[in-house]
Amino acid sequence: MALREIIQVGDSRLRERARPVRALTPEIQQLIEDMIETMHENDGIGLAAVQLGDLHRVIVIQLPEDEEVWGSGELYVVINPEIVKASREVEIGIEGCLSVRGYVGEVERPTEVLVRGQNQQGERFRLRPRGFLARVFQHEIDHLDGVLYIDRLVAPDRIWEVKPGTEEAVEASEEMAVEVSQP
Repeated sequence: MALREIIQVGDSRLRERARPVRALTPEIQQLIEDMIETMHENDGIGLAAVQLGDLHRVIVIQLPEDEEVWGSGELYVVINPEIVKASREVEIGIEGCLSVRGYVGEVERPTEVLVRGQNQQGERFRLRPRGFLARVFQHEIDHLDGVLYIDRLVAPDRIWEVKPGTEEAVEASEEMAVEVSQP
């Protein structure tokens, strides 16, 4: 396993559409292991291969263990993920990203999705994440299509800075609002 650099907003590779994984080669398996290690080392809860500059349709997700959060604690490795259905019910939530460090913004997303893909052994499966886990799946799958959460902001002209080392947003106020240029 190896830590890899997470590319940041402004890097054109974040805007490219990832290509499907055709075979589970040793290189793809190594990519997955590196993604998991990189996500954990950076205190992330999800990571898409494109965030490492690799244009394959692979995501990894692991929410911290919390008995009140459905699906938390489990490691999800999904190859060629696809959202095949989304609930009509939506909610607004705060999102951040390892490729847009230090900022968060509000994004509206469906509260439940049906995802299909393959696991690390190449077996096809379906999963119906809901709540926060559904939000994370949508966020990571967006990366594979060249979409960042800043493209989906409820208030696209504003984004809030977060304190380093915390997940809490700084109080949203006029003097803390920061515009983000979107490539």
